[in-house]
Amino acid sequence: MAACSVVETLKQKANQWACELHSEEFATQMDNADHLKELRGEFSIPKVQDLPYIDESIVSDRKQDDCVYMCGNSLGLKPKAVHETLNRELEKWSKIGAYGLTMGEMPWTWCDDVMKQEVAKIVGADPEEVSIMNGLTINLHLLLISFYRPTPTRHKVLIEAHSFPSDHYAVESQIRLHGYDPKTSMICLEPREGEETLRTEDIVKVIEDEGDSIAVIAWTGVQYYTGQLFDMETIVQKGHSKGCYVGFDLAHAAGNVPLRLHDWGVDFACWCTYKYLNSGAGSIAGAFIHEKHADNDFPKLSGWLGHKLTSRFQMDNRMDRSLGVAGYRVSSTSPLLCACLEASVQVFAKTSMEDLRNKSMQLTGYLEHLLKTAYPKNDSGKPLIEIITPADPAQRGAQLSIKVSVSIGKVFEELKKRAVVLDKREPNVLRVAPAPIYNSFTDVFRFVKLFGESMHAASVTPF
Repeated sequence: MAACSVVETLKQKANQWACELHSEEFATQMDNADHLKELRGEFSIPKVQDLPYIDESIVSDRKQDDCVYMCGNSLGLKPKAVHETLNRELEKWSKIGAYGLTMGEMPWTWCDDVMKQEVAKIVGADPEEVSIMNGLTINLHLLLISFYRPTPTRHKVLIEAHSFPSDHYAVESQIRLHGYDPKTSMICLEPREGEETLRTEDIVKVIEDEGDSIAVIAWTGVQYYTGQLFDMETIVQKGHSKGCYVGFDLAHAAGNVPLRLHDWGVDFACWCTYKYLNSGAGSIAGAFIHEKHADNDFPKLSGWLGHKLTSRFQMDNRMDRSLGVAGYRVSSTSPLLCACLEASVQVFAKTSMEDLRNKSMQLTGYLEHLLKTAYPKNDSGKPLIEIITPADPAQRGAQLSIKVSVSIGKVFEELKKRAVVLDKREPNVLRVAPAPIYNSFTDVFRFVKLFGESMHAASVTPF
């Protein structure tokens, strides 16, 4: 769906309802017509009065209102059902102790298996290709141990130059672990000069030109800084045509955009669950290995939980490894963290990634249109903004990254005073992420209004 078609659809609705596209009435009508609107009620939206940093002289008339929360790309909101799922496990621990290891709705010994069915749907995988375990970077290391097996002629890793630092650190350390130098074994792909995002044709060209020396393409699904959604299927196809393994960090993609990890033939992937999957700060992560690698003989680290459950308790110290990604589990999974994730996937089970994606494209399209209308490039009397996220909805998720021509630190502080929760990333970007599972069109309308107030309050200083 092109950006113009999203806006045209919104304009048609405005005409149908006889209201202005830029009015709060329109946002209210969109919310009333939204068949996913009930999902918002599944989450705890922070109230204005409960937030730190608010200026009471500014927010005095709306202290009881929900804040404008646009930070799901950093930390998703708390599902209300967390109290039920978490307390259920705490009560079980209190009442039956060790019997909870094998009893209840979520037996602790295989609590991760209870979760993987629904998580697999979200990432487009078969359940046996998914494991709920560890943290994201730990999973990335465990996967690279298997898939990065450098040789003198094929020892390079292709990575985007501005991927999240933890990905860089993991790749660099794995390269050094094998006795190679990141300066010669790490291909860091930059956007073209003067551009903020990478072109698919440039990624494909590097793979074509360098592919014979690339062991692993370690890419991201959605770029954390710009919000760019990469063409993962094309990257996988091109990488495989050159004999490379292809894996993805899906921290900003899982729960954000539809994924087809199995169908695309992705070799491996990992993700966290506390952003768009709303499982709480520092919660459990996920990992994927395609079924074609289920019975691999790759090097890997071993641990208690990687042993098949059917023979794990024979205690004979003879590793009988589970097939696929389950064999990569090392330590016991926390049932308390799984209970938090369970509360969120219960909400996802009430909809589909396709429906969430459709709403997401409308939310970001509406946000983009309001911002560009409020801050036209040819208006020299207003501060400037630049949306560095791709304008094509097919190339972005639920995030717009905004540069402004005033002090970004001051704008950020003014937004906090007005109970707007979003994310500032150095050097000069505000990340605005309307998550479709709980954000509304009214949220978007109010954000743009409060953003305008914050821009005005900040001192206007050109770049």
